Amino acid sequence: MAYLEVQNLNKSFGKTEVLKGIDLSVEKGEVLSIIGSSGSGKTTLLRCMNFLEFADSGKMILDGETLIDGDSVKKESENELRKKRLNFGLVFQSFNLFPQYSVLKNLTLAPTLLLKERFKEYKKTEKDGQKRKEWLAAEKKAINDDCLALLDRVGLTEKANSYPCELSGGQSQRVAIARALALKPKILCFDEPTSALDPELTGEVLKVIKGLKNKDTTMIIVTHEMGFAKSVSDKVIFMADGIVEEEGTPKEVFGATKSEKLKAFLSNVTDKEGE
Repeated sequence: MAYLEVQNLNKSFGKTEVLKGIDLSVEKGEVLSIIGSSGSGKTTLLRCMNFLEFADSGKMILDGETLIDGDSVKKESENELRKKRLNFGLVFQSFNLFPQYSVLKNLTLAPTLLLKERFKEYKKTEKDGQKRKEWLAAEKKAINDDCLALLDRVGLTEKANSYPCELSGGQSQRVAIARALALKPKILCFDEPTSALDPELTGEVLKVIKGLKNKDTTMIIVTHEMGFAKSVSDKVIFMADGIVEEEGTPKEVFGATKSEKLKAFLSNVTDKEGE
């Protein structure tokens, strides 16, 4: 079984069917790019996988754990949903950084909130107050060190104490990528990560995403950058009218497609090399 399996996923808004039986699979360490015209269902699929929308039916299995089975997810508590969301890190189009916090605080905020919950559990087993204090201090330092390492990974160490208003669009998106990585998700997802950027800033973000690719980082990328999808992906899915119209390796999808819809789509997009 693949690391991630999505089976017959369906989603409607009112009488409008947006996802019509989506099937896909991703192996650990793979990069899957999802391409298609606006309205094809790409972002809805990503939101359903991240539990920001609820699928009407279908199944999703990640690393052997069933996360979606039919419409049961709609009945789960917010706490259960939050635990499932932690499997995924989602980088949005528009950064969504907290303007009142420094860059480093944006990264450490969510891990620190989770630490408070872990500390409650730790206190139940450790009665020595001094040991509890030392444990908490060590965990906070580890979070801070990890987040500084992530900033270095995206090339923004010098911006740790800056605020979002002091960053360029490309820098803000790189911070958003580091923030998504801070919770150590099993799957890192991108929803059109360069669509809100000026063309001259697109390259720096795409370069960072390429640099994340390794055997332990599994990524799903909704993108309109065809050159980037060609160069970074292990597998590409083309969506049209709520279905997977075609899928395969970049060579198969971009070079040997049989789908007339995909041919028409590719003829209407500007090919960029993602550098």
